[in-house]
Amino acid sequence: MTILLNNRKEQFQTSSMTIEQIMEKKSFHFKMLVVKLNGQLVPKGTYDSVQVKDGDRLDIIHLISGG
Repeated sequence: MTILLNNRKEQFQTSSMTIEQIMEKKSFHFKMLVVKLNGQLVPKGTYDSVQVKDGDRLDIIHLISGG
């Protein structure tokens, strides 16, 4: 499948993956993340069940705080 991940084309060898699988594959291990799939916010507790399919747009945004 080919998806748009954070405005970059990414290809995976499967027809679909969960958000959690993509985060593991791409080494996104940050605690403070905002995830949007096709423009819709995805609740944190559903990353292991929400499927990403060919042509989807996935945005995984790492929040950084400072002071």
